[in-house]
Amino acid sequence: MNRADIVEQLAAQLNISKKDATTAVDSIFDGIVAATAKGDKVAISGFGIFKKNARKARVARNPRTGATVKVAATSVPKFTPGAEFKAIVAGKKKAVPAKKAAPVKKAVVKKAAPAKKAAPAKKVVAKKAAPVKKAVVKKAAPVKKAVVKKAAPAKKVVAKKAPAKKAVKR
Repeated sequence: MNRADIVEQLAAQLNISKKDATTAVDSIFDGIVAATAKGDKVAISGFGIFKKNARKARVARNPRTGATVKVAATSVPKFTPGAEFKAIVAGKKKAVPAKKAAPVKKAVVKKAAPAKKAAPAKKVVAKKAAPVKKAVVKKAAPVKKAVVKKAAPAKKVVAKKAPAKKAVKR
């Protein structure tokens, strides 16, 4: 399974476009990479832990020549699988398939209730109730499609052959 397969699976499970799924997958991976590079430990329960591991400077050998080579100190990413991940891979536990998400419902805009007038009291000056403000719902501007002009087809150039010259006898 690669990144494209993950995007397709996410789009199918959440009923979203592949573009949105790609954005989600990329932001998750970018977050994991950035946090790990900074030195933070990224722990995803049931899955595993990503962390930065420091390697000391050392002397190594070139396998072809046998010559010693100095290797500088560096940092490398390290992944430690979680207990649930290990159990599923070992076959001790069955993987639970992800549930399909419920279809995304569109927001319904309700109209504001009409304002009620206050009943006048006896021998008391009645104050009018404050008018209820109506929610203003703006419609999104219609999406304009970009007009794509097709390029003119390339013209074929036919090479003209020069007439053969006759040899002159002398």
